[in-house]
Amino acid sequence: MIDQTTYTCIRTSTLENGDDRDLKIHGIPERSSHDTGHRVRKRPGLTGLHDHEGGVNRCKSQSVSYWSPYWRLPADVCGVNCFMDSSLRERSGSAVKEHSDERSHLAVVACGPRLEETLIMLKSAVLLSKKPLHFHIFAEDDLQDSFRSALDSWPRTVQTKFNFKIYPITFPEENAKEWKKLFKPCASQRLFLPLILKDLDSLLYVDTDILFLQPVEDIWALLSQFNSSQLAAMAPEHEESRIGWYNRFARHPYYGKTGVNSGVMLMNMTRLREKSFKNDMTTVALKWEEILMPLLQKWKLNITWGDQDLLNIIFSQNPESLYVFPCQWNYRPDHCIYGSNCQQAEQEGVFILHGNRGVYHDNKQPAFRAVYEAIQKHKFGDNMEITLLQPLEAVLKTTTNTYCGRASHLFTKRLKQSIMSVQQDATQR
Repeated sequence: MIDQTTYTCIRTSTLENGDDRDLKIHGIPERSSHDTGHRVRKRPGLTGLHDHEGGVNRCKSQSVSYWSPYWRLPADVCGVNCFMDSSLRERSGSAVKEHSDERSHLAVVACGPRLEETLIMLKSAVLLSKKPLHFHIFAEDDLQDSFRSALDSWPRTVQTKFNFKIYPITFPEENAKEWKKLFKPCASQRLFLPLILKDLDSLLYVDTDILFLQPVEDIWALLSQFNSSQLAAMAPEHEESRIGWYNRFARHPYYGKTGVNSGVMLMNMTRLREKSFKNDMTTVALKWEEILMPLLQKWKLNITWGDQDLLNIIFSQNPESLYVFPCQWNYRPDHCIYGSNCQQAEQEGVFILHGNRGVYHDNKQPAFRAVYEAIQKHKFGDNMEITLLQPLEAVLKTTTNTYCGRASHLFTKRLKQSIMSVQQDATQR
């Protein structure tokens, strides 16, 4: 039975749009597994709800889930919006309640043998986050069914914490081969996320070899710290210039003194799409979709780290657009193999662990591998303090013969707090 509020919403939608079959015409995509099919509202960072003229146009530019249905609709709210947020609207898959303000959008690109590593990364995000997540997974065709099966096999209580959508790997047709072979397969896909996810305001991109030791919503909250000109955030490539790669070897411009690392990249994509970037190729500032290919053509013989180098070039010429967050949000072996050199991590612990150079899968950095395997072995529903934290601490004690092992107490410092917080929250609920 349909209640009167829902009937009003449906009736308004019908009067405006003809019938339900017209939903596609109004830009509402079909739903897929764990995808609600709604448009995410566009807003500048986390703070603004107004368009460029200073007013709110919920009918044209706001999320279909922004306005909840009530008995009387304001004049500027579309019936379609009301319908899509009504009690008739069902989810397929997970049962996350839709609140645009609460969800953190996380993107990852997986190719080749990166399936399990990516799933462990997603697992770490789900284990420690208290707020709902939305995963945007870009994967090669032969990995997509495996991702879908794996995520659908997670316990139902876990699935209520996230949505996901799987996308194919896509590059601009005219230059697809060139982008595919840049650095590692699929790595440069991240450059095109603002152009693919056109209706998404903000996004956290991470490499597959990332492990969250702190809730995702905590790094997501850094969006609110952007000033009016900043549109992306990354951590420095190095803290210590004496061991820096860019300042010693780069043959192209790079950001700041030691460059930035793109393994963890927070983006306000609305601003990124709207920005015109200064460059050294033309006196005319170029939009994101205009600057990428000319930049590659100019520097392709000089870049070593592919898309990360291109990002360094862009932000070296537009430094006002970048927010630099501390190294504990992107902690890599470079921060400990030559002695501990991430001061923020020493004070507060490691927030995000980045196991680049394959250290999760070899014996070069056993402390990094220990964290990966601890999360891998932990079973959903078990007590994380007993089956994750305590075994990890025991293994880390055996790694103190390495520099990173001597700093491994920094790996568990924040993880312990995160686990306690999640378990306390679960107990209260």
